[in-house]
Amino acid sequence: MGTALAQPAKRNGVTVKLLDGRTAVVTGAGQGIGLEIARALAEQGARVVVGDIDGDLAKRAAEEIGSEVAIGVACDVRRRDDLEALLDAAEALGGRPLDIMVNNAGITRDSTMRKMTEEQFDAVIEVNLKGTWLGTQAAAARMREAGRGSIINISSLSGKVGMAGQTNYSAAKAGVIGLTKAAAKELAHLGVRVNAVQPGLIRTAMTEAMPQKAWDQKMSEIPMGRAGEPSEVATVVLFLASDWSSYMTGTVQEITGGRFM
Repeated sequence: MGTALAQPAKRNGVTVKLLDGRTAVVTGAGQGIGLEIARALAEQGARVVVGDIDGDLAKRAAEEIGSEVAIGVACDVRRRDDLEALLDAAEALGGRPLDIMVNNAGITRDSTMRKMTEEQFDAVIEVNLKGTWLGTQAAAARMREAGRGSIINISSLSGKVGMAGQTNYSAAKAGVIGLTKAAAKELAHLGVRVNAVQPGLIRTAMTEAMPQKAWDQKMSEIPMGRAGEPSEVATVVLFLASDWSSYMTGTVQEITGGRFM
């Protein structure tokens, strides 16, 4: 599904898009929500680097978006050098400093706390929290030099309420919120904005694979009575990436259909 938030405007007879001339990076964008975010940014004029730990998946995703506006690059967000290479690729592609950074990469290793191993806990913290911190740090260093930029961190409703079987994931995603707010305070005077989004139940291959009983339970908690679509996350990220949100920083946007409001 494509995005429909902002239809291109015309200025002096020339079509102008929200992100014309901007450069963007989206991590964990080889599929799912990340891919839809990358697509939305590209549709609105940005040159986008699709990062994913699976380099082949990243390249296929970029080809799907359009080779004239996107490239795919292998990136392990736990590695600073990988992230710096990703940002270098974006600046080379766009021919200008980085404008938009979306820290989306994440994993789950669900288990009850009693059965969860240290390896399962550490793996989720490393990717979801440390990876977001490394991405925010790397992007901020470049954006502060340019005097502008937008960083969007992908948290989760699990970071707001805590989900049984996700002590690792809930801790990491709650940490992303604290990180976002602290970074926003440090960077605001430099013209760099940092915001977060908290998706709830979004219809992806991963969520649709859950047992029907679990799906029905989650659906019963949603006032709007349906799961969200990846494009509905993407349009909120697009808003935060654009100048439409120019007076917003340190915010957390829930995309949940009203679940646990």
